[in-house]
Amino acid sequence: MDQTAIALLPLPGMEWMATGILAYLQTVCKDVPCEILPVELPRFATGDAKAVLQNSVRGKDVYILVDVGNYSQTYTIFDRENSMSPDDHFQNLVRAISAIGGKADRVNVIAPFLYSARQDRRVARESLDCAVALQHLESIGVSNVMSFDLHDSRVQNATPFMGFDNLMPTYQTIKALCGSFKDLRFDEEHMVVVSPDFGGINRNFAYANELGIDLGMFYKRRNVKKVQDGKNPVELHKYIGPDVAGKDVLIIDDIIASGDSMLDSVKRIKEFGAKRVFVGVTFGFFTGGTERFDAAFKNGLLEAVFVTNASYRSPAVTSASWYREVDLLKYISFYIFSVHTGNSVSTLLDPHTKIEELMQAYQTRK
Repeated sequence: MDQTAIALLPLPGMEWMATGILAYLQTVCKDVPCEILPVELPRFATGDAKAVLQNSVRGKDVYILVDVGNYSQTYTIFDRENSMSPDDHFQNLVRAISAIGGKADRVNVIAPFLYSARQDRRVARESLDCAVALQHLESIGVSNVMSFDLHDSRVQNATPFMGFDNLMPTYQTIKALCGSFKDLRFDEEHMVVVSPDFGGINRNFAYANELGIDLGMFYKRRNVKKVQDGKNPVELHKYIGPDVAGKDVLIIDDIIASGDSMLDSVKRIKEFGAKRVFVGVTFGFFTGGTERFDAAFKNGLLEAVFVTNASYRSPAVTSASWYREVDLLKYISFYIFSVHTGNSVSTLLDPHTKIEELMQAYQTRK
C-alpha cells in the first residue's frame, strides 16, 4: 500500500467534515499516515486575505475540503461582518493551493457543491464561470476534483486532462429513507418516483430503476423573455406519468434553493391523491427560509425531506420536524481511500449491488 501520507486540509466550515473523514480513514488506511492539516486565513482590515499553512505538506497527498455554499462563515471588512459568498470560498481554495506551492505530492479538491456549478452553459451573452474555475484549478496544480450531483456533468469536459469524479448519493438516500420509514413498499402498486422537472429526469430514473418502480415527471415551460430573481419564471407546470393516487411518491432533486418549484410539485402531487410525499435533495439551502416547508409538513402535504450533509444546513433546517439527514462522510472517506491507493472508484459510482442488498435486507426485516 502507498505509504504517502494523507493530509486533509479543511477550509472554513469544513473542520467538522475533516474530523469525521479522518476517523473513517484511520480505520481503513491502517498502514497510511493520516492527518488534518490546519490552515489560517487571516484578513487585513480592508478585506484582503492570505493562506498560511501550519505544517509542511511536502510529499503528502493533500485533500482540500471546501464548501462554497456555507454562508454561515464570516469575516470582517472595514469593521463590518460579512458573510462568505461562494466567490470568497473559492478564492480561499486558490489561496490554499498557492500556499502549498507545488510541494505536495498531489493536490486534490473535495468540493461537494461545485463552485458555480449552476452556471455551466452559455445560453446568451453570459459567462461560463464553472468551466473557467475548473481550468484555473487545473492550471495551478490540482490533480483531481470530486463533487456531488453536478447540475450538468458535461462541465468536466472543460478540463479533460484533470481527474474529475461526480458522485451521486443514491444509495445513501435510499438507506436513510428505509431507516426512517419501516412501512414502505417498493413496488409499482404502492410507490412512484417523480422528477420535479425534465432536467432531473436522469437522476430520478436512476432511483426508479434501482427500486423497480414507475417514473413520472413534471414539465415546466418557462418564460425565456423574463428574468426574476436570476431565473426565468415558470408559466406552465404539468405532470406527465403514472397515476399517483393512493401511492407513496418520492421526488428527487439536486438542490432546494428557494423551494418554490419543489413545494409546487409536492402540492400538485397531493392534489392528485398521493398517499405520502417524500423529498430527497443533495443540497438543501432553503434560501427563502423554512416556514413554507414547515406549513406543508403541518398540513400533511409533506412527509419528510432527506438532505445530505455535503453542504451547510442552517439550524432552522436541521431542527425542522420534516428534516432527515443523509450522511455522506463514509462515502467521501472511501472515495479518498480509493484515489489515494489508486484503486477503481467504479463501485462507488455504481452502487447497484449495495442497493440490491439493502432492499433485500429491508424486505426481510419487514
